[in-house]
This record gives sequence, structure tokens and C-alpha cells, in this order.
Amino acid sequence: MSLKSELPFETSRVLSPDGSDLALHHFGGSGEPLLICHATGFHGLAYLPMVQHLVDHFEVWALDFRGHGASVVPNNGDFSWEKMGHDVAAVIKAIARGPLLALGHSMGGASILRVALHGEAAIESAYLFEPIVFPRALMKGPQQSMMSAVARMRRSTFESRTAVLERYGSRPPLNMLDAASLEAYIEYGFVETNEGEVTLACLPEHEARTFEAPDKSSLEDLDGLSLPVVIARGALEGDWSPAHASGPAADAIVSAQLSVHDDLGHFGPLQAPERIANEATRWFKTGRL
Repeated sequence: MSLKSELPFETSRVLSPDGSDLALHHFGGSGEPLLICHATGFHGLAYLPMVQHLVDHFEVWALDFRGHGASVVPNNGDFSWEKMGHDVAAVIKAIARGPLLALGHSMGGASILRVALHGEAAIESAYLFEPIVFPRALMKGPQQSMMSAVARMRRSTFESRTAVLERYGSRPPLNMLDAASLEAYIEYGFVETNEGEVTLACLPEHEARTFEAPDKSSLEDLDGLSLPVVIARGALEGDWSPAHASGPAADAIVSAQLSVHDDLGHFGPLQAPERIANEATRWFKTGRL
């Protein structure tokens, strides 16, 4: 069974300021440049089903953050969110076409906001699905400890990608993903071993370190930020979830708009890639939802 997308792309290398070797994927397309920034544990090519609905409107790029996808694990072992922001800024400067559009999911959305906050690169407008920006009081809360613990328990090696698909497609949370998104994540999120098996490109330990990095931007940091942006969220789950921070984030940012998708979860762009692509396109083209 082939999991490869029919959408062609080219991958180049970009160095982050600390020397981290990043993969930058270019899908072509026509229009303004648009950069996609992925969630923790994923990679840029997992969003191929969404990209297919964007290339008719934009020239689309996607990065793999350090230690994710086809990017290299940094020699200094630094998975701080400051460095994730540096990764985004380095890629924007490599594209080098002036201010660009940015679409971010979870950590990717938070990294876009960090770049905008610190003026590290020029972003014209953004669409962010549940960016991880917590109230300061929750920055070191039990939610983060739980996420890193779960990441460390992930099984990393399987006999084949087909075996991964059977496992991930049959149990939460990844069975909630659109089938094509799940296949793209597996195809490009695993690498072959010398023993003929496949193993996660983003190792559980590196995913866990990313989750538990203590330097995430807070909601309070966003107060007064001027960036044309949509903050989209899925359903409010439990006592606290990233969706709970989306409304306050939109309130804090000047000119931000909130978009609610109560039938989706935190993986929204990977659950409903066409819908999210269409909403982002409408926002970027018209400034309205």
C-alpha cells in the first residue's frame, strides 16, 4: 500500500541561528508566500491534504522544526520555544520575499506569535489553530507534565508503516485524523532502520522535551500585540485544554478574530484539512471569516 501524496514538493535545508539543520518544504503554487508551521511531534508534510487546497491561491511552504520530520536533532539538545521561534524566523528570511502569510497549529502557532512579538521576521497576517499560549499561572502546570509523560511512553518502532497505520488508525487520539492526514504523517514521520523496521523521526524523548520547555509565551505577553490574525479553536474539552486559551488570546491581540469549530478537537487542521484551508484562504484574501 502506497501512502505517498501525489502533490509534488522540493525540500531544501536552512540553518537556524544556533546551527540547527532544518528542512523546508516547497509545494509551489501561485500567489503570496504562505508558511505552514506544525504542531509538536508532527512535521510539515503531515499537512499535505490541507496544502492541496491552498496551492491554487498561495505559494506554499512548510518547515519541520528542529528534531521533527526531516530536520536534524540540534547538537546542543535545545528544544526551547525560543529556539522554535528562531527556526521560524530563519525560514522566513530564507524565503526572503518580504512579509509573508503564516498558518500555524499548536506549537507552530505559538512560534509564529513569538516571532511577531519579538520582531524576528516580518509576518503580514496569520491563521492559528489553538496556539499554545497559557496564562502564566499554568506555565508549569500538571497539564504539561502529563503531556511530556505521555510522549515518553509512545512506542517508537514498528515493523512497517502499514503496522503503524493499523495501530494509529484504530485508537485515539490519532484515529480522529482525516485518513489522508494520518497517512501523510506516517509516511514522512517515520524513517527506516537498519533492521528493516521503521521508527519515529521525532523521538519520544525529543517530543517530551518540547512539551516541557519552560519558556513558552504567556497570554499576558500577547496584550496589545498588533497582528492581523485569526485564532481558531475546536471544542472546549475538560477543565482545561488549549482551546480554552484561544478566546483570551484573541481578546489580547489587536484586530484578532476568533473562529470556533466545536465539532473538531486540538488536531483540527489534520481532522478537517479542506475546511481549515478554505477558512484560512478566505481570511488571507478578504480579511474576513
